[in-house]
Amino acid sequence: MDGDRIVHDESNDSRPDETGVISVLHPCLPPVDALVPYLRRIDASRTYTNWGPLVEELESRLCRLLRLPPDALVTASSGTAALVGAILASAGRAQPGKPLAAIPAFTFVATAVAVEQCGYQPYLVDVDPDTWLLDATRLQEHMLIDRIGLVVPVGAFGRPVHQEAWLAFRARTGIPVVIDAAASFESFAQDSARCAGDIPAALSFHATKSFATAEGGCVITTDPRLSRSIEESLNFGFYSNRRSNCASTNGKMSEYHAAIGLAELDRWAEKSTMIEVTVERYRERLHLAGLDDRFVGRPVVASCYALYRCASLAEAARVQDVFRRSDIEFRFWYGAGLLEQPYFSNLPHDGLEHTKRLAPLIIGLPIAVDLSSTAMNRIATALQAAAERR
Repeated sequence: MDGDRIVHDESNDSRPDETGVISVLHPCLPPVDALVPYLRRIDASRTYTNWGPLVEELESRLCRLLRLPPDALVTASSGTAALVGAILASAGRAQPGKPLAAIPAFTFVATAVAVEQCGYQPYLVDVDPDTWLLDATRLQEHMLIDRIGLVVPVGAFGRPVHQEAWLAFRARTGIPVVIDAAASFESFAQDSARCAGDIPAALSFHATKSFATAEGGCVITTDPRLSRSIEESLNFGFYSNRRSNCASTNGKMSEYHAAIGLAELDRWAEKSTMIEVTVERYRERLHLAGLDDRFVGRPVVASCYALYRCASLAEAARVQDVFRRSDIEFRFWYGAGLLEQPYFSNLPHDGLEHTKRLAPLIIGLPIAVDLSSTAMNRIATALQAAAERR
């Protein structure tokens, strides 16, 4: 790292992924030098939170980058807080007659945590086997539709969740919808016209995501009244006074995290290009191994994921075994599905055939903006060995 530039030096043979353990994810946030100008502005203003000047600037710049109307984006202290704020503002807390929140079984636990914090009973629904997303058309015919008070579609691994189908679902059923778009920053950057709309979408800016503020998030909605309500829900129910007017939490982004976000935006074009190059080199190396058809990466999913889809449980077991012996970290990012998480193991659910089949086969490979060619060769060689051991 040199100043505020991202440096990738293939000649450096001392990198930890050359001969040691290859980390499954090696985040790269802006360095100290890139933060200093923003930190000095915090010192000068002595404003540290409560939608200070850096947060306002970050929101404005993100709206321009994502081609959104002004005030269509509200920052939050985390992706989970963003999701909670969006739910409270658009659906409110659960009501006795409609206690269920329909969510996909194939997602990270934060989805279930957020709906539960808003008083809903998570109800697990299976995903489409090809898109890995909830199907709005099928869900509107669900046998429990009269007891569902909220639906939270999830953009699996940053896949886009388009507004059109869910707007039609909401119009037909009257059920509020909030999109968990935690990893979908790049989907909004590529196609905000289809991803952004009246239905609120919550994004995460966690250090593991493509665009990161270390910890943070935002809600995107083109409905200005809902945007204001989300601000209230993330600020104790306050808006321009100290009267608590609605169900709420404390989910505001700090000025320090906004400083990281602004520095991240300063170098976003460079970072985005680097990860695109890295993913293409990954795909080319796996092509040489005859395995590129198993690779799922950008632009299909977010660039913070490099996924390998195994053909069978036996192959998945071989990949894990070879990786462990080769000092290559891997991750099942969604575990074996929400139902396999101890705390959520008793949730009501539909038949989850697709989730149960998908979850054990989608292995997260190492990924980083500066993942070296040597590391990629080690990974590809290990995958090839696992594929050949039949």
